[in-house]
Amino acid sequence: MATIDQVIKKSLNPFDNPAARNFWEEQEPFPTVESIHQKQLIEIKSVIAQIAQDHETRSLILYGDVGTGKTHFLGQLKEQLNDQAFFVYIEPFSQSDRIWRHILRYTVDSLVNAPAGQADSQLILWIKSCLSTIEKGLKSEQQKFIDRIKGFFGKTDTERDRQLFIDILKKTIGTTGIYNANEFFGVLYDLTNPDLYSLACEWLKGDDLDEESLKKLKVKQSIDDEDKARGILANFSKVSAKTQPIVLCFDQLDSIARLPDGFLDLQALFNVNSTIYNGRWKNFLIIISIRTENWYNNSKRVQPSDIDRVSIRIPLKRITLEEGEALLASRLYPLHNQANPKPTSLIYPLNRQVLEKVFLSRKATPRDFLTLGKQLFQDYKEWLFRDKQPPQPKWFDGEVTVETEISWEVIKAEFELLWQQEYQKVQGKNTKIILLAAPDLIWMLQQALEALQVQEIKPKLISGRYASYSLSYQQPGKRERVGVVWTEDSHMNSFFNMMTACQKAIQQNLCQTMYLLRAGGVGKPNLVGNQLYQQIFTSTNHRHIKPNLSSVHYLATYHSFVKSVEANELVLASKTITLQELQTLIRESKILEKCTLLQDLGILSKQETVPEDRNGKKDFRPVKDFLLNLIKTQGYMGVPTLMIQSVNQFSFVKEADVQLLIDLLCQEQKVTIINPKAKLQDQLICFIAKT
Repeated sequence: MATIDQVIKKSLNPFDNPAARNFWEEQEPFPTVESIHQKQLIEIKSVIAQIAQDHETRSLILYGDVGTGKTHFLGQLKEQLNDQAFFVYIEPFSQSDRIWRHILRYTVDSLVNAPAGQADSQLILWIKSCLSTIEKGLKSEQQKFIDRIKGFFGKTDTERDRQLFIDILKKTIGTTGIYNANEFFGVLYDLTNPDLYSLACEWLKGDDLDEESLKKLKVKQSIDDEDKARGILANFSKVSAKTQPIVLCFDQLDSIARLPDGFLDLQALFNVNSTIYNGRWKNFLIIISIRTENWYNNSKRVQPSDIDRVSIRIPLKRITLEEGEALLASRLYPLHNQANPKPTSLIYPLNRQVLEKVFLSRKATPRDFLTLGKQLFQDYKEWLFRDKQPPQPKWFDGEVTVETEISWEVIKAEFELLWQQEYQKVQGKNTKIILLAAPDLIWMLQQALEALQVQEIKPKLISGRYASYSLSYQQPGKRERVGVVWTEDSHMNSFFNMMTACQKAIQQNLCQTMYLLRAGGVGKPNLVGNQLYQQIFTSTNHRHIKPNLSSVHYLATYHSFVKSVEANELVLASKTITLQELQTLIRESKILEKCTLLQDLGILSKQETVPEDRNGKKDFRPVKDFLLNLIKTQGYMGVPTLMIQSVNQFSFVKEADVQLLIDLLCQEQKVTIINPKAKLQDQLICFIAKT
């Protein structure tokens, strides 16, 4: 086995720390130090236990400074308590007037995820738990029926069985406080049928389904307004009184809708909480996670009576020096485990003295510890590559300075690496455009336009019910105003109403050119909506663009970066990135130039499309960029490590391909192999900085 210094030479920096995300999207969380924020975990566990006993809904505010780990804490909470409650992660809402529909969509999106170690989704576990509770008071024959339904195999799907299921739920749960009981209980029955499960989930989260889909579910209409969405959420609450609590986690509130004066619209969220409180909804725990600074700056604008209903306040404080040391040790453990002999210090090559020197109060945020660890580890690694020749890291002598001169080139390289990782997550999550609500798609498009310096962007071009489906902007290089509407609603009545709103906006000359973004169909020729569509978008200067899924992935990926920036959570090369810096990065990297939707809108020039497979050969340019960026950010590393990272990142790449690309980078004098005569497993590579 190699010595620890040999292992460090070949390794990646273990303190790279991308921001935490929606806890249902994080597949490989970093190691957790159990002692960190353990008191707060125990406190919330106690609250959940109380709700499980008395079924009374409670609300709490989780607050802490930047870097205290609020989002990570929510993920830790879910990991530890998912067998005691169902967990929902609510992304920031872009439109206050759609907040109930937003909450419903993310509630169902979270419930369709399966907890660790479970084959069934939270939604199925929720139904089974409810049925197990209610069957105790049923007759023997009804109990056998419920047992069969709990099998979730869809062995029978007769109208008699469906009606029996509805009648049992109406008898045991009741209809008081249940919105549209027959349809709601009927859709819960459809969840037990694998052929209708996905369609039932789409209805529950508020997708605007077409007539054929509604008939399959035996419902009259979709959940297409705030009152209906609030009613369905109230139903979840009523049914949950027969099962475990549901925890609604509102996170990254820095990115929610803002008031005209620029302040966060926290009042909209607290209105929701008060509605739940006044309606005596059951079995919910509402967690409002917010930065301390934002809480103090914005809470004064919330009605005191609404704030009073959130009686539990849990602060996430800075951690102790001992906890910080344990956090550093958890990141270094995989490297130590490869070494022989093992280091005597759990945080080698760092030391306790340097931590005491930097953190004089003996307390700091987890991010502070990780940022320092990243800098010191990199200093030590570079010293090793100089064969321990001067200058040695200053912190060896107790002199520690936080790095101030940060290479923009390294920041850009880290950004592009992080982009590839985030893009892959978005691809895995969003497999269809219709999984995203139209207002969210428009919000994402607006953020991309802002990054590309498009002028005079205004939301809500059209008026009425579908206003949040639209925006307008000034055509680059011209005085003309461009309108954009985006709808993927499959019901043709909704499409007709959208076309009517478009026609009205054009007649009022609100824009000179209008783009309809819609991947789906536009209905049969005999439908009025289709006829209006033909009038507006056929043989006119207005256009229908069919966005592809890849374009949506680009928009959604950039949107996730914006959320991180607004929460002060995007750290690249130890620097916290501002929105202006993110926009500069997105322009300089030219990543969005690959988004065909932005090309079709005329925002970016058309690019030559490179097939994934041309003449039997893959396009290895993204792989080559990845290799160069990884070497830039690490400075020095082992060639085998570089190969492993590349193969893991790109499924179509083999080690032989990576070797050829490394050779090409060497020929271009961008990188160099330090010990080319060594065996492959011992070869080391470094970046050649421009002079």
